[in-house]
Amino acid sequence: MIELGRQYIVNASGEKTAVIIPAGEYEELLEDLHDLAVVAERREDPTISFEELKEKLRKDGLL
Repeated sequence: MIELGRQYIVNASGEKTAVIIPAGEYEELLEDLHDLAVVAERREDPTISFEELKEKLRKDGLL
């Protein structure tokens, strides 16, 4: 899990209204979000077994 260095912006009542995080951590969060979106998009894609994958890679000369 990512350990965030958080800083909060609060309103006059002391309620948190926004958060500031380091740019690098923001980029990591965006990458994670993108990965999750790809997984969700491909949820219904057909799957193959690991053995089938290895055989295909062998045939393609990649293994």
